[in-house]
Amino acid sequence: MGVKKFRDVSEMKDVWFKPGSPELFAAWRHTWALSDQICPLSFPPGVYKHRSIEDAERLRRQWERANFVAHRERMAAKKPGS
Repeated sequence: MGVKKFRDVSEMKDVWFKPGSPELFAAWRHTWALSDQICPLSFPPGVYKHRSIEDAERLRRQWERANFVAHRERMAAKKPGS
């Protein structure tokens, strides 16, 4: 897929995919596959019960932080000379 540059939003008249088209869904699949390769996320398996929405949010933030730290470690390991 080529890259297009626009000076203004009014130049963006070309619609690449029609809503609901199979090509649109294929593009989504490819985008998600690329994001999984670039920055894979992991969450502990299972079902978690919480007493409040705040408890659920706290656990979600812990998982997000763990994924962020893992990503930073992967990036540091890829740097030349590390």
